[in-house]
Amino acid sequence: MRKSPLLFLLLAVPAILCGCAVKGKPATPSVRTVKTVRVEEVGAGLVSSYPGVVKEASSINVAFKTAGQIESVNVKEGDYVRVGQLLSRLDDKDYKLGLEALQVQYDQLSDEVGRLRELFEKKSLSANDYEKAKAGLTQLGIQLRLNQNKVAYTKLYAPVSGYIKAVNFAASEMVDAGTPVFAMMDVSKVEVLVDIPVSEYRLKETFKSFTCSTPQGFSVPLSLVSVAPKADGNQLYRLTLRCSGTQSADLLPGTNVEVLIDRGDKETGVSGLTLPLAAVRYDGAQAFVWTVGNDSTLVRADVTVSATDHADKVLVSGVASGTEVICAGAATLKQGEKVRILGRQPESNVGGLL
Repeated sequence: MRKSPLLFLLLAVPAILCGCAVKGKPATPSVRTVKTVRVEEVGAGLVSSYPGVVKEASSINVAFKTAGQIESVNVKEGDYVRVGQLLSRLDDKDYKLGLEALQVQYDQLSDEVGRLRELFEKKSLSANDYEKAKAGLTQLGIQLRLNQNKVAYTKLYAPVSGYIKAVNFAASEMVDAGTPVFAMMDVSKVEVLVDIPVSEYRLKETFKSFTCSTPQGFSVPLSLVSVAPKADGNQLYRLTLRCSGTQSADLLPGTNVEVLIDRGDKETGVSGLTLPLAAVRYDGAQAFVWTVGNDSTLVRADVTVSATDHADKVLVSGVASGTEVICAGAATLKQGEKVRILGRQPESNVGGLL
């Protein structure tokens, strides 16, 4: 059967037109996704501020060294006491009676040993009998001192200056030796606890000085005690600072303060802008970074690089602090190329709801 030329043309024309339409349609350029960081400033004179909480350096449980019935309690919770101040006392009548009885025995035996010494010097007493008498006097003297100590232990004095945190017993109650009667806060040295983010923790080697501002407007210098090597559940690292001396009186335990951390090396002058090593690219010997413009297009910025004490960071110059620089996905980028920043919400997606 012979095919009609008209039928062939009717079938071919739409195919040709479709082909022309597809070929003439411009291809949509792909937009790469990249990760960015901001240029950080480190160096002498840079100060960071964080909230802190004042805490007593130590809490002390104060107890009698002997058992007995409490005769008096001379302080109450919240009182400030000075070292050596009388806090409480036990009924010491029985202890004093025991001490008097031993004193009588000791005095009697001491006189007896004195008479035996005269007999020993006259060769009327054997050396063995005389040594036994002296040993008995020595033992009785030790028991006498023990009872003297027990009488002294019936009085309880403040071991440090500080605040009475808790009173656990009242007058007329019986208490055993070693049972805490008072809990005290030692405020001769106070500590300030500060939680810092990982970005600040990585710069801990540059910490030079610490001060805190009290609600009353005082500025108190602090010294570093320790830095926690592990972050808590909020990814914060605990910094423990201490204030000692007369200025610690300006810091009351439990109060909130503002802590200023001065970081940088003023002696060596190490300061500048830092970037992760992965953000720096090279065109021959020229170092550069990719920055992102307002319209999400790439702009090359030539920089000068110098080493730091950190293996994964370098000091750079040629870009401003806070500039957004690509740190991942920068291997094959080109000048003027549009990119999508990982984690950034579009301006139309207010609040990240879409």
